[in-house]
Amino acid sequence: MTLTAGGRGGKRRPKFVGVGVIVIGAGISGVTCAGELAARGVDVVLLERAGDVGGRLAVHRHDGRPADIGAAYFTVSDEEFEARVRRWRRDGLVREWTDTLAVFVAGTRGADSPGPMRWAAPGGLRSLVTESARDLTVHTRREVREVRPGPDGRPRVDGEPCDAVVVAMPDPQAARLLDPHTAAGAAVADREWDPVLALTLGFAHRDWPELPAAFVNDHPVLSSVADDGDRRGDGAPVLVAHSTGALARAYDAVPDGATATMTAAVRRLLGIGAEPEWTHQHRWRFAAPWEQREQAFHLDDDGIGLAGDGWGRSRVQTAWLSGLRIGRELAGRLGG
Repeated sequence: MTLTAGGRGGKRRPKFVGVGVIVIGAGISGVTCAGELAARGVDVVLLERAGDVGGRLAVHRHDGRPADIGAAYFTVSDEEFEARVRRWRRDGLVREWTDTLAVFVAGTRGADSPGPMRWAAPGGLRSLVTESARDLTVHTRREVREVRPGPDGRPRVDGEPCDAVVVAMPDPQAARLLDPHTAAGAAVADREWDPVLALTLGFAHRDWPELPAAFVNDHPVLSSVADDGDRRGDGAPVLVAHSTGALARAYDAVPDGATATMTAAVRRLLGIGAEPEWTHQHRWRFAAPWEQREQAFHLDDDGIGLAGDGWGRSRVQTAWLSGLRIGRELAGRLGG
């Protein structure tokens, strides 16, 4: 992976004249799209606002140890994604975690919920994006201001032409870049997404009932809790709790203000006597869309495309497939 930084602190923004495709957003969807294009011989660069790739497959590191603070896991039901997961497993990047999650209703644990195998990553789910971006050119800390159709039929990214552009991010973020009068702008206009607060809690020792993770239903504060030591396979006494959308909205301006409330709720839910030794709070303003789409991606004749987990059921597999399929479609249009 070739990483360059620019676009902030007065640094000159890099130019991309002559580039075939610009992909904006280096989460799993954007990186997969760029990888598919590159594999088919299309010139492509990735622009990422943050300092690293990963998007919502994010980790928080405490004393060097990663904890997943974005997606909790992924499941597999598509043959192409299954083939990719087999390669990740061969390379030691993923492991089968659990096919059964606990369920709490109104604060009381009920019957466990069996389901599909949930997969986890010993190095954190971000490691899958990092590996997928290994041979790509990624410009980090590059905040795009606008994407517009061009008068010559080629789209413009901050005024610079390219053959096509893919905006791979949640709809509300994409809407800020797009002209609402274009088809792409209209496709993401007024799409509501739920926020989530992700609280990581590190304890001196494990002091809770055995459970890989739990759905928390009918609770005013929590929506899920995951045992990150069980998920990672190292047994570390670390939990990651996700809030309800209502709590995240209430503390949108000051997410750290929700830490005490969430910590108390986790301790009460799991019967933990001790206070955590450390906590870390992260706000996801756009965690999941309210409504699902049937399409896997959006692509106009003007060369402006949209991809991500908002195109289909909001899952890691959805985001990966969205990137793969729009990359494949674009490559075909561009002769790759």
